[in-house]
Amino acid sequence: MNDATAQAGTPAQTAGAAAPMIRLEGVWKIFGERAGEALAAIRSEGMDKAGVLERFGAVVGVADVGLSVARGEIFCVMGLSGSGKSTLVRHINRLLEPTDGRIFVDGTDVMALPPRELQDFRNRRIGMVFQNFALMPHRSVLDNVAMPLEIRAVAKNDRMRRAHEALELVELQRWGNRFAHELSGGMQQRVGLARALAADPDILLMDEPFSALDPLIRRQLQDEFIGLSARMDKTTVFITHDLDEAVRIGDHIAIMRDGRVVQVGTPSQILMHPADEYVADFVSGISPLKVVSAASLMTPIPAGGAAAAGAGADAPRVRADQPLGELLRMAIDHPGPSVVRGDDGDQGILTRRAVLEAVGEHGAGE
Repeated sequence: MNDATAQAGTPAQTAGAAAPMIRLEGVWKIFGERAGEALAAIRSEGMDKAGVLERFGAVVGVADVGLSVARGEIFCVMGLSGSGKSTLVRHINRLLEPTDGRIFVDGTDVMALPPRELQDFRNRRIGMVFQNFALMPHRSVLDNVAMPLEIRAVAKNDRMRRAHEALELVELQRWGNRFAHELSGGMQQRVGLARALAADPDILLMDEPFSALDPLIRRQLQDEFIGLSARMDKTTVFITHDLDEAVRIGDHIAIMRDGRVVQVGTPSQILMHPADEYVADFVSGISPLKVVSAASLMTPIPAGGAAAAGAGADAPRVRADQPLGELLRMAIDHPGPSVVRGDDGDQGILTRRAVLEAVGEHGAGE
């Protein structure tokens, strides 16, 4: 596992909870006939990407990536064009074969699956949503959604019922008999999502699904997807080049550069503690007021309890996920410490100084 991954684990890793849904170990993808030679040279000589291209005519797409994705989370992979993010996500279901490395999905060694089992595994466990809607123009919306179930040879009545249910999830139940060209771009993307959900996969792989949409529709679909993901408890790997989008929907974010993962963390962790100048430049335009949370600023409750830290019974209570912008307004009115509360009760103490220092260090932004 590379250093970037070790910086900040997923919830499953940090809490010692259930095993991650997805785990990649030392995954490499080198394109070219001499990929094996190129990888050997990288390992023995420390050859860089440019050197590999010059000597072997090979292109390094993914370089020694190791990461874990917890069950039920939205894990965003982002980077500039050519960073390797789309190449990486296609290894999870082996649409691309890695040059080296191991891939596990819910404990299954994906690399060990023979072709027929791999195809069944893809059909049943993993759904994909692309930037290109890829809807069949000669099929109705309902038939498009039911297509994965048709491939599985699910009985017609059953697949139509499940397709209707999927359309209801994305609020297109009245459009089942229409054709794709009769729908707006945002509606077509909803159909693509419904098609993936109809098969009831454990995992969704989404490759820049909203990037072709105008900003207003894009934001609306982001909101809808966040709510839908929470209700359905799917594990999602979401590819994007848009940091605002990643920060908005991602539980964790992996930032890629030249095929490598340079940092993994929560939006707050990446904004407050960038791994290098590249990441710092990447996040420089993001306002901390919406990203930094109480959980990232608090200190543990001391042995004597909240009162020992000066937080009496009347001290304000704030949510662990409450953003810095709201905390700043509260700190103006309440100079004393606050108690940070999570799902399992009190988690920590938040001081006014910690809030003001966070604003001062990162700037108020927008």
